[in-house]
Amino acid sequence: MTSFLDFGLDPTILKALEKLKFHAPSPIQKAAIPHILQKKDLIALAKTGSGKTAACAIPICDRVDVQSGFVQALIVVPTRELALQYATETQKIGAEKGVKTFALLGGEDAALQQSKLKHGVQVLVATPGRLIDFIYSRQIDLTHVETLILDEADEMLSMGFYEDLEFIIHCLVHEHQTLLFSATMPNQIRDIAKKHMQSPLEISLIGEDTTPDRIEHRFLYCRYHEKEQNLIQLIKNQAPSKAIIFCSSRQECEKVTFMLRKQIQETVDFLHAGLSQDIRSTITNKFRTGKIQLLVATDVASRGLDFSSVSHVFIYHLAEDLDLYIHRAGRTGRYEKAGIVVTLVTQRELRTLNRLLKVLKKEPHWIGPPPPATSSKQEKTGRKQRFYTKKRKPANPSSS
Repeated sequence: MTSFLDFGLDPTILKALEKLKFHAPSPIQKAAIPHILQKKDLIALAKTGSGKTAACAIPICDRVDVQSGFVQALIVVPTRELALQYATETQKIGAEKGVKTFALLGGEDAALQQSKLKHGVQVLVATPGRLIDFIYSRQIDLTHVETLILDEADEMLSMGFYEDLEFIIHCLVHEHQTLLFSATMPNQIRDIAKKHMQSPLEISLIGEDTTPDRIEHRFLYCRYHEKEQNLIQLIKNQAPSKAIIFCSSRQECEKVTFMLRKQIQETVDFLHAGLSQDIRSTITNKFRTGKIQLLVATDVASRGLDFSSVSHVFIYHLAEDLDLYIHRAGRTGRYEKAGIVVTLVTQRELRTLNRLLKVLKKEPHWIGPPPPATSSKQEKTGRKQRFYTKKRKPANPSSS
């Protein structure tokens, strides 16, 4: 399959894809779309940014009966932000055909949401909590659902939604197709698949093309106390059109934001899980539309969120979890565009960096001087010297 024409899609879907400049299917789309069109169950291991949203939305919109006002496809996702972007992309893909898509989210006016559903929705994207609220209050009809999609399934399980997903699946009383997308395959996902899926095809793109070649990985070695000034200088020198700066904590996220606001001209804001849903939505929308140029974020933005024109990602702390680096780096270089990832690296992070470079199969591209070459023997000697020269505090007799 080298073209979307090869799938035998409805002309209205092809017209929408042409408008959206979808030129050729991605690997996940090549593997998944034919199977979904045949109404078969599917388990797909794929990371964010692989094109899996469109891999679902294209065949779902192709199969939707626009003459029916009932929900025919139910897409369950872990977060509000992911639901909004999933609904937006699905709406665009189904626009020429007239497919009606709606995002059912917590924190919104329930009466307005109910009114929208009554006026007819064919593709419903929902977070588990609000969906269950509507099921309990009998404000939603799921009796016509033909396809259930569980996206970022491992993330939903890590957030404690296992019983919620079980409940939602049991509410679909008629036979239906189930599509499960995840970055990992924990036992609970295996359990869901075993109980609720019929001979699913399993495809995995994990480990293939961990980050696209169009993403350039750069590193800057510095001391910990030099990070702030180095970040400021990087932003001035790199001149990103739009960038995400990843921090390791909420406190650090806010501290870096306030520091940047004083030092640079670009508009800056921060995003972390401590903010209310309304504020997070406002910030992500401003960043998406270009009203914010620099977004300082914890990993609430690392997974699921899709920003199409991020030119740079700056990583303030290199996490030991290498998958986290892949997720962070994947915020740039999307939709065939080039991207640059710059990581600030301190001495204590060099071991993690070496593991990362083995995964990426790349040599380090240093901005400025590389770290001083230190043999393992010298490192051990240095540690011994620091140990023996360190002054020991006298024991406190009263503490016993």
